[in-house]
Amino acid sequence: MSIRSERKEEHLKLAQMFFNKEKYNSFDQLHLLRPALPETKVDPTILGSKMFGQNVSAPFFINAMTGGSAASKQINQALGQVAQQQNIALALGSASILAKETDQLDSFMVARAEDPDGVLIVNVNPETPISAIKQIIQELNADALQIHLNTIQEIAMPEGDRDFRWLDSIKAIRTAIDLPIIIKEVGFGLDQTSIHLLKVNGIEYFDVAGSGGTNFAQIENARNASDVSYLEDLGLPTVVTALMAWQEQVKFFVSGGVRNPLDILKGLALGGKFVGISNVFLQEYIQNGSTGLDQLITNWKNELAALIAVYGKKDLASLVQIKKYYDLPLKAQIDQLL
Repeated sequence: MSIRSERKEEHLKLAQMFFNKEKYNSFDQLHLLRPALPETKVDPTILGSKMFGQNVSAPFFINAMTGGSAASKQINQALGQVAQQQNIALALGSASILAKETDQLDSFMVARAEDPDGVLIVNVNPETPISAIKQIIQELNADALQIHLNTIQEIAMPEGDRDFRWLDSIKAIRTAIDLPIIIKEVGFGLDQTSIHLLKVNGIEYFDVAGSGGTNFAQIENARNASDVSYLEDLGLPTVVTALMAWQEQVKFFVSGGVRNPLDILKGLALGGKFVGISNVFLQEYIQNGSTGLDQLITNWKNELAALIAVYGKKDLASLVQIKKYYDLPLKAQIDQLL
């Protein structure tokens, strides 16, 4: 097994070890005002959405997790199967490994094989050669491209990159690739200045991926001979980074610490076009297999439809109109940063 593939499998094991479904995060400090008399009924059909021109059954999706090793091949196959059964989008984990290890392609291809017609998003780092990105997109018949930004993870990673001059590479990818491009953080949140800079350079879509879920500084610290645990608290809370994206008037997805359908509703109420879920779905698969994950997603769809009715709304577009209020610690952060 190569060093890169070994690292992929270490990440999976550590993500499982540090997983805490009840982890407190900024979603707990955001509250939505509920009408006692909503005058609505539960209607699951309102969850249907369009993502990159294709119909999907819900405004949430399976977000980037893994790929590039034997264990991740099995996981991606199951995720592809569930995505197909549920008709929801699937974002694969970073495929940048394929630029140097083409033999790992099958660990990503299995997802597309299971879901040949669904929305599939591929993920690379900003320094992946454009020729490799084009090949990956072609092989996987991708519908969109995520470019992940992960400076904190790289600093925490013993073998991580130390050169973060990425804007020119992102602009070159934007020029060369004729697909929707999503700039995605990896759990530390996109700040408003960076969102604005990327927006004026032609980027339309963002996945804010704030703090509150998987913490890659914690994961990399567990692999590091030195203690870099001080990096674990450098993230922007998901709610704050979502509000920054809203203020920049960009199309954005909300992810980072999404644990349940109420968190999904809050992400949509913040203005997110879609909400991404990674580790909760991964751990459900690990514990209960693809059947368990499929059932969980079915349950979440039903519960989300019920919540929308409880909050007095009849369609997804109106969710941003729900009145919001914040606990004081989060409100203080919002007041200082926005």
